[in-house]
Amino acid sequence: MSDPATSSVDTDLTRMPVAVFLSGSGRTLANLIRHRDEHGLPIDIRLVIGSRAGLRGLEIAANDGIETLVIRPQDCETPEAYSAAMFTPVADRGCEYVVMAGFLKHVLIPEAFTNRVINIHPSLLPAFGGKGMYGHFVHEAVIASGADTSGCTVHFVDNLYDNGPVLHQRSCPVLADDTPDALAARVFEQECLAMPEAIQKLIQV
Repeated sequence: MSDPATSSVDTDLTRMPVAVFLSGSGRTLANLIRHRDEHGLPIDIRLVIGSRAGLRGLEIAANDGIETLVIRPQDCETPEAYSAAMFTPVADRGCEYVVMAGFLKHVLIPEAFTNRVINIHPSLLPAFGGKGMYGHFVHEAVIASGADTSGCTVHFVDNLYDNGPVLHQRSCPVLADDTPDALAARVFEQECLAMPEAIQKLIQV
């Protein structure tokens, strides 16, 4: 496995090579592609790995000419084997960071990728994080709590749910008549800005 700590950008010193893990529609991936193409986000998306076949996110990647793989946790005998199956192709393609973009599986992070895997969570962590807290479950909990502010968090991923160091956050109001879907849409608007901003922070380090 190559050592991702040796460089934060690829050989032409202009684009940071990344892989994307996803489990769904690929909205975050599509947003990254848009920011790359329309706003000059300096990333080279070299690989997209889906947690099952038939995902819209894999179709988005293929249409952009990005290599795709499907790696299912149930096809691996142990958590360690699943981790190796996910991260070996990432390292083989020279990816320095992994972006979890709606990736709903738990995968162990290899030591070589410590603080090299980032995720976006639809709340202001540490509030409303942890196992089972994703998607509408988060927004339902925020509304039920009576909070007047929510948002999203880009954080480094470790081996616990929603636990790694925070890299970047953006906030938005929770309105008195909000439904989970309405709040989700407002938070996603912030997610579309927060992930590119977080990646810019990584590139500038």
